[in-house]
Amino acid sequence: MKKLTYEDVRDVLVGCTILSTGGGGDLQKGLKLAEEDFKNNLEYRLVSLDEIDDEDLFACPYFCGSIGPKKEEDSYSKYRKIEELETTVAVQALERFYGSKIAGVVSIEYGGMNTAVAMSTGARLKKFIVDADAAGRAVPDLQFSTFYVTKKPIYPLAVANNIGDVAVFEKVADDFRAEDLVRALSVVSGGMIGMADHPCRGKDLKKSVIPNALSYAAEVGRAQRIALEKGKDPVEEIIAAGDGFYLFKGVVKKDTEWKIEGGFTFGTIDIEGIEKYRGLSLRIWFKNENVICWLDDEVLVTVPDLICVVEAESGYPITNPYCKKDFKVSVLGFKAPDMWRSENGLSVLNPSFFGFNVDYIPIEKKLK
Repeated sequence: MKKLTYEDVRDVLVGCTILSTGGGGDLQKGLKLAEEDFKNNLEYRLVSLDEIDDEDLFACPYFCGSIGPKKEEDSYSKYRKIEELETTVAVQALERFYGSKIAGVVSIEYGGMNTAVAMSTGARLKKFIVDADAAGRAVPDLQFSTFYVTKKPIYPLAVANNIGDVAVFEKVADDFRAEDLVRALSVVSGGMIGMADHPCRGKDLKKSVIPNALSYAAEVGRAQRIALEKGKDPVEEIIAAGDGFYLFKGVVKKDTEWKIEGGFTFGTIDIEGIEKYRGLSLRIWFKNENVICWLDDEVLVTVPDLICVVEAESGYPITNPYCKKDFKVSVLGFKAPDMWRSENGLSVLNPSFFGFNVDYIPIEKKLK
């Protein structure tokens, strides 16, 4: 078990945001949440999967968001907001359902906000933070988790919004149905709802998530920070720390084009090459997170591998859809965790799910 400093947490969150493929929430909000916790002398206690008890209970707290049409009179805004973090309320609801305490929390996906929420929920409830993640990237749909790949149910799951509504779904038909239910609840809850799901015992958790995922992200975030402190190239240091690939460097041609549909953000990022990429262009298509990119007209990288956009000079991550015209950016690629490259993993997270009739080719083979 390791007690994390604020700098440790900062490195984790920056690394998670770099690796989040454009999603996972607002990094600044995540850092602010951590700052508040440290000001309140809360402890962030990180444990490895090897350290957890097989019979202890664990769960994944996070926020699920959706953007719906605005009404002239929003009835939701008339209610008083609760003071508690919604995810802590959801975890406590699961504890009441089970009649026993949850020992620790697990990050459901990488992201500046969602990883922060998981860690903060653990600190606020005095629970362990497990050094693992259920995606190794950010993902747009609930079924895109390693729990689904390993056939661990999402239920029972608890939801809570910021006016105090709390519910526990004892059972749902499957993760796809859970996606529909939770998105609908978030639409009528101001666009965001706190969740706690995938409750499981330690012995099952060890087989169902990506081990040492937060430590890996911390190495990436630390590399970015130290590079700036020492005057090194942060992008090259990020690539070295994460065993990644330099996909492209260029200038964003225009403000990101995007639209809201079904509670998801869809859009494209168009980048014009500079330096050794001059004369080339890169286009990225995203559904909340970056899914596929083309170098000129040829497919370059697709899910489940990671397509990540950072500021070219600082290596600081840029989330969707805030990639603005004239930004100088570097686009990096990283191999997906092995679980996503398995037969079960690719049956869930693949280009065809998003409507692209192309085969998945591992990034290291495509770039060879």
